[in-house]
Amino acid sequence: MSEAAITLKNVTKTFGSVVANDDVTMEITKGEILSLLGENGSGKTTLMNMLSGIYYPDHGEIFVNGKKVSIKDPKDAYELCIGMVHQHFKLVDVFTAAENLVIGIDSHKKLNHREIADSMRYICDKYGFQLDPDKKVYDMSVSEKQTLEIIKVLYRGASILILDEPTAVLTPQETEKLFSVIRNMKEDGKTVIIITHKLHEVLSISDKVAILRKGKYIGTVATKDANESLLTEMMVGEKVELNIDRPDVADKKKRLVVSHLSCDNADGVRVLDDVSFEAYSGEILGIAGVSGNGQKELLEAIAGLQATREGSVVEYFDEKTQEKTDLLGKTPRQIRDLGVHMSFVPEDRLGMGLVGTMGMTENMMLKDYRSGHSIFVGKKQPKELAEKIKEELGVVTPGITTPVRRLSGGNVQKVLVGREIAENPTVLMTAYAVRGLDINTSYTIYHLLNEQKQKGVAVIYVGEDLDVLLALCDRIMVLCGGKVNGILDGRTAKKEEVGLLMTKLQQDKTKKNSQKTKKEAKS
Repeated sequence: MSEAAITLKNVTKTFGSVVANDDVTMEITKGEILSLLGENGSGKTTLMNMLSGIYYPDHGEIFVNGKKVSIKDPKDAYELCIGMVHQHFKLVDVFTAAENLVIGIDSHKKLNHREIADSMRYICDKYGFQLDPDKKVYDMSVSEKQTLEIIKVLYRGASILILDEPTAVLTPQETEKLFSVIRNMKEDGKTVIIITHKLHEVLSISDKVAILRKGKYIGTVATKDANESLLTEMMVGEKVELNIDRPDVADKKKRLVVSHLSCDNADGVRVLDDVSFEAYSGEILGIAGVSGNGQKELLEAIAGLQATREGSVVEYFDEKTQEKTDLLGKTPRQIRDLGVHMSFVPEDRLGMGLVGTMGMTENMMLKDYRSGHSIFVGKKQPKELAEKIKEELGVVTPGITTPVRRLSGGNVQKVLVGREIAENPTVLMTAYAVRGLDINTSYTIYHLLNEQKQKGVAVIYVGEDLDVLLALCDRIMVLCGGKVNGILDGRTAKKEEVGLLMTKLQQDKTKKNSQKTKKEAKS
């Protein structure tokens, strides 16, 4: 019989009137990969925060390796060999990777940088990580920062690792690398707990799946015996038909014309190269592509947040007069005055989108605080909007004045997307609008986007799930290497066809055929 690494008995945690975890009793087996699944606000992160010493249970008992323990802070968790990698990284930007490893370690001996770097390289070689010990955090990509967080808990001796939404900001290639590392850790006897919303990843990486629903433990199933339909039903308490509505396009008018759009990143690398397309009122234009192929820069360029190269053109056509206006060179405020704005959900949603220390009401006010005629800002309308978003999107929060940084990642996402959709735009741009959201809330967002479409809004939807893109969008533009690699009809396109364009295989094939034809012509 398998030995338990963690046993929870009747664990309860409340925040005011909100019951985050309700009498949870469950067991996590040593040396297994467990996926912890549940809707937003189901208590997944709170439960794991009690194992990592961030919170302390109101009631119940925790056993580690069969011994009853009291985990009052992260130091206690580390002494029990438990380490957690949170969604929002806890690193010092100006320090190197190696220096971040030893922050907070209570050591009486003098720390030797070479020994620390050698230990880090040993961990990297053992599990398959790739990271330079001397690299500064501010120079790292998101995936490198996450890698450093995982190495940090391994360096401190963790044998039980908790990863909170580890793939939320990773490309498919980075995700596969991470999964390879996780499998290596399992082979080394580590116990890995993954908090995630992505059902296909649950089925790909885990040995077992534990489900929470509204703070209660529903059960644990072996992954080999599970499928997406079963897991969905356990998560939400009823069978969910995964059908996305796609109303027909009505009153189609040109709303946005992008021509020869090119831009470089801070390092001078071309990230968008001669991109041209049109967006129409009453349709959803999907943007597909492997993450990092210019999707973020495309939306930022249209919204006035990204410098573009000479020759680039972005024109907006008025919904009533069809009079065109050049958007390039205008500030986001000037563009917003035209009725154009974007709903942009970046990798750092608490950095660019919302202010974490503010509540929902104050974050609603950020969009229109300059529009008043008085130095005093009224809270009535923002408060009503906050209450409406909380109710309609099911934001789980003790109250609309609670700082949004205290909410789960999925609930933060709901606040941001809800605020942007409430702006009544004429062009609505969303980047990964459902990232980190459970199935029910994702379908609420899809419904809201379709409502905007039926109101005559031109919706541009950047997504990572091909099945959703094919079911939701009227047209799909595929970006590859910063170029437009094809624009397809969403109703007739095949998943394999889009995937091929995303990976540039079709272009390579065309190039090879062209070279073959030239050779044949010469002979």
